[in-house]
Amino acid sequence: MTMDAGLKAHLATGVTTVARAWAVTRADGLRLGFTDHDRDLEFDGLVFRADSGLSALAVEQATGLAVDNTEALGALSAAAITEADIDAGRYDGAEVMAWLVNWAEVAQRHVVFRGSIGEIERRGGAFKAELRGLTEGLNRPLGRVYQAPCSAVLGDGACGLDLTDPLYRWEGPVAALEGGLVLETGEAYEAGWFERGRLTVLDGAAQGLLGPVKGDAPLTDGLRRITLWTELRAALAVGDTVRVEAGCDKRFDTCRGKFGNVLNFQGFPDIPSEDWVAVHPGATPSRSGGSRR
Repeated sequence: MTMDAGLKAHLATGVTTVARAWAVTRADGLRLGFTDHDRDLEFDGLVFRADSGLSALAVEQATGLAVDNTEALGALSAAAITEADIDAGRYDGAEVMAWLVNWAEVAQRHVVFRGSIGEIERRGGAFKAELRGLTEGLNRPLGRVYQAPCSAVLGDGACGLDLTDPLYRWEGPVAALEGGLVLETGEAYEAGWFERGRLTVLDGAAQGLLGPVKGDAPLTDGLRRITLWTELRAALAVGDTVRVEAGCDKRFDTCRGKFGNVLNFQGFPDIPSEDWVAVHPGATPSRSGGSRR
């Protein structure tokens, strides 16, 4: 990215008034600004706080596809980044943008880093967050896998199923927290309808957090107990609103019978097994597995 002409001229003077600023955008949409200057700065529709205690190391950048990386260091505080939010995973994968900015004329600024937050360590009332550059996304494998189960995620672009249909999701308050989440869903759903599905918290202290559904057992009077594979990373309370979505075991029969979505099935149910592929030549003409005649 070309440096702003005004900032370039300012740096050429040899006597500068520059600082660094960072914007952090969480998955829930909350946007926070920080700066290592001794006064707040404001630009790009955001106030960059000077009293956050956040600082950053130099960015390691290279040509090619090597991953740019750096670290951000800071103190945990109620006004900025809290321990509870880190524990809840609200900063996992958050987007980060960093600028070199002339604090005397904030229109003169240059983006020096774009990426996301990686691993976060906490120790002694402070935290250290790894910042990963945009090329980090190129380190994951791409392409399809030839396998019998479906490779799509229920409701994504490849699956195409409309999860806003009430048949496939339920929203409402938590009725009780006894051996799991007790929900009053009525009698509309079969036993196990939400197993392998996803639970999303819509309000309360755990708002925005997700949990994979392990078990779904109907109780009496239209109640059902939902258990998760892993506990939510924030406290859930009776009365909090949640959304629970139907589960899919990725099988062809489930796609056809439960969702009626067989045309979008992304697996290969008729692919030969490894035993069939490795079968040795023989005189028997039939390879169907049936009895010989």
